[in-house]
Amino acid sequence: MPIPRLTESEQTEALGALADWTLRSDGLAITRDFKFADFSAAFAFMTRVALLAEKADHHPEWSNVYNRVAITLTTHDAGGLSRRDVAMARAIDELVG
Repeated sequence: MPIPRLTESEQTEALGALADWTLRSDGLAITRDFKFADFSAAFAFMTRVALLAEKADHHPEWSNVYNRVAITLTTHDAGGLSRRDVAMARAIDELVG
């Protein structure tokens, strides 16, 4: 069964509840940048996100430079944002408090 892409109104509603996430300029993904005390803290965060991603079978696009982590969420099978991205963003937000 295909994963449905969020409508424009669903995207707007989701972003209203995800204050620290930004809609990418093409409207197909959401992004958020994180900054930590040091590399170890950033890597520990990435490890926790990786465990969430495996459990949800939904994996982020991300990069890490020293104490910074940039995350992009999109659902390739849906061709853009889906409820899976919103759920993952919420779970990630819960990790950082």
